[in-house]
Amino acid sequence: MADSAFFCVLSHEGVLAVRGSDAGKFLQGQLTCNINYLTEHYASLGARCTQKGRMQSSFRILLQGDGMLLAMACELIEPQLADLKKYAVFSKSKLTDESAAWVRFGMTNGEAALAALGLQLGSESNTAVRHETLIAVRVSAGRAELWVPAEQAEGVQQQLAQHLPQAQLNDWLLGQVRAGIAQVMPETRETFIPQMLNLQAVGGVSFKKGCYTGQEIVARMQYLGKLKRRLYRLSLADEQLPAPGTPLFSPTHNSAVGEVALAARADHGIELLAVLQADAVEEGQLHLGSLEGPRLSVLDLPYELDRDREIQR
Repeated sequence: MADSAFFCVLSHEGVLAVRGSDAGKFLQGQLTCNINYLTEHYASLGARCTQKGRMQSSFRILLQGDGMLLAMACELIEPQLADLKKYAVFSKSKLTDESAAWVRFGMTNGEAALAALGLQLGSESNTAVRHETLIAVRVSAGRAELWVPAEQAEGVQQQLAQHLPQAQLNDWLLGQVRAGIAQVMPETRETFIPQMLNLQAVGGVSFKKGCYTGQEIVARMQYLGKLKRRLYRLSLADEQLPAPGTPLFSPTHNSAVGEVALAARADHGIELLAVLQADAVEEGQLHLGSLEGPRLSVLDLPYELDRDREIQR
């Protein structure tokens, strides 16, 4: 159902809010994305890293009211709030969990449903459109997020149901896998640097913004390093969904050569995104969970890695 028209509730993610007169300045020194690029009509992917460049969280960020909203895995909200507040002590910024204040819907091929709500969304990824209190963001081709204040969610959901069938979250995640957009989950917190998830290829890293936590490592990898591990899309004929962090093995290496980032059920088996050693992928023998585990096949991603283009952001 991932390529058909549907909507679902994005129940796996929460919303962290940073508000106040210093919100933008504060986040600019914390995140991989460039806060100065955000507008009423443009959102962004991004990440927050440790000093060693390892991602503590990844998210979609947009402007709202007197600050910014970051949508990330629910389980990451509390630890990110606790850590960010340590650095916001001398900043005119207020950090809160606004998960209960918003209901977010994922929509595939839902342009007519959005139009009925007064939202005419462009086709370019990360473009945003607003109507009254509603916000829609294009996340990839044919896919959009709809942000709705919680008190309006029931009515909006009924309106969406007049135009689209409601699907399970898995269908949305399958579309995300096919779009090649991974994210940090609780099991993979502080496991990857941004380039391992191809975050720089989907607009989540700015190399022109200046300093932020972990920036030296991220920049060095882009300009000087040879990325030996990156994100790939794969499939396997299996029914058991692998959790994020599940290791992948190569008989040639006789060891683990990567781990699952995101997985979803498809019509025939499972599709997933995994961070893998490039040389292991070239050898073509990849197994899930153990050296004797199910065999994986490599699929195409919908974008190319282009270092020269990526460093222009």
